[in-house]
Amino acid sequence: MKLNWGHGIAIFFTLFVGSLVFQVIKSTQYDNSLVSDHYYADDINYQKHYNKLVNSQQLEEDLIIEKTEKGNFVTLIFPEELSKVEGNIHFFCPSDSKVDFKLPISITAGKQVVPVEGLKKGLWRVKVNFEAGGKAYYKEEPIIL
Repeated sequence: MKLNWGHGIAIFFTLFVGSLVFQVIKSTQYDNSLVSDHYYADDINYQKHYNKLVNSQQLEEDLIIEKTEKGNFVTLIFPEELSKVEGNIHFFCPSDSKVDFKLPISITAGKQVVPVEGLKKGLWRVKVNFEAGGKAYYKEEPIIL
């Protein structure tokens, strides 16, 4: 059997429609969930977040976030120049949002100690959002438990 131009057009359109159907099926199987449930609101508030980062960089001493040698505690040492610090600490686990938790800041002798024993092993991001002296600050640091 000899193929003519009509057969070529039919084969081309059949392959084209088949590839479109394949792409539609693959796109319905893709998980397109966002990292944050409030993605658009977070985007609008980014300028406030940027101002917090700038304020944090202008501090003479930086907020220190460190894990103890045994890994049972995370210590946050706040700069001495700040007084009456208020805010929260967010422990964010990128691999499982169900284990995330937040704590209010309560400083004793310039630092706060957070017990992390029993938490899921792996990468965590400690996000500290705080205010002092009429300015807002933000510090984020990864830790591995």
